[in-house]
Amino acid sequence: MRIVAGDFKGRRLFMPEGKDVRPTTEKVKEAIFSMIQFDLEDAVCMDVFAGIGNLGLEALSRGAGHCYFCDASRQSLELVRKNVEMCKAEEYSTLMLGDYSKTIASVGEQADIIFLDPPYRMGLMPDCFAKIREHNRLAEDGIIVAEHGEREILDDELSGFVKIKEKKYGSIVVSIYGHNA
Repeated sequence: MRIVAGDFKGRRLFMPEGKDVRPTTEKVKEAIFSMIQFDLEDAVCMDVFAGIGNLGLEALSRGAGHCYFCDASRQSLELVRKNVEMCKAEEYSTLMLGDYSKTIASVGEQADIIFLDPPYRMGLMPDCFAKIREHNRLAEDGIIVAEHGEREILDDELSGFVKIKEKKYGSIVVSIYGHNA
């Protein structure tokens, strides 16, 4: 797994042993960033369920201003820390240990881009959207990038956020949401 483009292009990320963490594939990551490329400049991002920090680091590499990396696993957050250090992105990164509801509530500002990539088949996506709404974490013109399995069908509206775009890549679906206009 590597950074695809930008300032950190080509850097190989530290990966976990085993299959507990399922990083976004490079193909899907390239597609995501193709869809959001005009939203990145100086953006504040949240990488919820960060895993190894793959999406947040790609965003920073492509011009985002800051990223909150959130994960409930100490092992995952340690990998994020190593990857952030390897990219020399400490100044632009905040690491937060805790489950998604705690970390979403704890971020002290609104995000322009929120990446959601929870474990598939656990049904966490609707509650993630509810927590983002409850704590007013998405900026007015912000977007939520939700990566999920093809069997997890997301409604066109979740907690008042409206689906703007959806693309399928094999068995993975990327849904992008924004505020109800």
